Amino acid sequence: MHIAIFNRSYYPDQSATGQLLTDLCEDLVRVHGCRVSVVTGPSLLPLPGSEAEARGLVVRQEHNGVEIVRTAGTRFDKDRFVGRVTNYVSYFASATFAGLRLDKPDVVVGLTDPPIIGLTAWLVGKRFDAPLVMAFQDLFPEVAALLKDFHSDLVNSVLQRVNQFLVRQAAMNIAIGETMRRRLIENKGAPAARTTIIPNWADTESIVPGDKDNAFARAHGLVDKFVVMHSGNIGLSQSLDTLIDAAVLLRDIPDLQIVFQGEGVKKADLQARTRELGLANVSFLPFAPKARLGESFAAADVFVVSLQRGLSGYIVPSKLYGILASGRPFVAAVEESCEVALLATRHECGLLAEPGDAQQLADCLRRFYHDHGLTRRYGANARSVGLTFDRHTQVARYFDVFQRVAKRSMSASVVEFVVR
Repeated sequence: MHIAIFNRSYYPDQSATGQLLTDLCEDLVRVHGCRVSVVTGPSLLPLPGSEAEARGLVVRQEHNGVEIVRTAGTRFDKDRFVGRVTNYVSYFASATFAGLRLDKPDVVVGLTDPPIIGLTAWLVGKRFDAPLVMAFQDLFPEVAALLKDFHSDLVNSVLQRVNQFLVRQAAMNIAIGETMRRRLIENKGAPAARTTIIPNWADTESIVPGDKDNAFARAHGLVDKFVVMHSGNIGLSQSLDTLIDAAVLLRDIPDLQIVFQGEGVKKADLQARTRELGLANVSFLPFAPKARLGESFAAADVFVVSLQRGLSGYIVPSKLYGILASGRPFVAAVEESCEVALLATRHECGLLAEPGDAQQLADCLRRFYHDHGLTRRYGANARSVGLTFDRHTQVARYFDVFQRVAKRSMSASVVEFVVR
């Protein structure tokens, strides 16, 4: 089965969507015997010594058995609206050019980076008479509200119409959570029978509950601290100023340290605010490579997973699954309808705080700090539920969807041929 997938971020990019897509594609090839072609853009964060840079309109590469069709595109500052949109449009145009020249795929998959790339996937599906699968990592135009310098009713209307069109055209729509599936059906008009849930995942074999006294913790002076960690993208969606406010309220606990690990558009602002407030209990660490995630997660006692109010179901924080795999509890500073909150309450692996409420967040962190039994019990529960979100299990579900839509398409083509 030949699967063509469209998403701007892919190996060697370190974004969550890029890493998840790399896992998916490599397992489809290695475990399920598929042929996978990924039409992606120029790496925004190239790794030293990588071969990822495109030197023409279209460059074909291969990595771990996956055919990478890397298209040309701009790499302007993505923190600004104009730069981000220019990057989106240039990738969209070159990806469409490259996609229409692929070998015939059996299934075409569109992700949501950028939010219009599903139109390219649809065009390619039409060109080759292949079924379209839309795999949603986030929903637009709602997520566009995070861009401080962008508020356009016209563009929001266009993005809404694009999503409504794509969910109707797709042979299957994949949401990464219960609330997102409901948003697709109620807000975008997705047919319920053609909208399913496949959550994101973690590699539960490489991320396991580990000893806090490890090389990573020792290198950063965290062994003797009660570590509250935010790991991953330090962006606009998480309302991370609230965690800084909670740090102010927790200054009376001398061995409690709040650690931001990762990169993102909000990091500089948060660092500046930390300096202004003189917060010695807040520190920032660089992005941890995938090979060291197990150690870095083990250095934490508790995690914080947060999301701005109003984004429940439009974004699902993918960092949650690594936290669960690591056997660590978390505070979910999210709305009750968010998948993170549902998991926390159903499986008793996390405490809830209202998004944006620093006092509630601080109170939850104090509770974990003072109640070691609760912290251990919730951590054990986290690992148990984390095993259900294992990488191999979720990739197998993707494979099953692709196989089913390909077979249905083939059967429909045979019927049409016989009728003719």
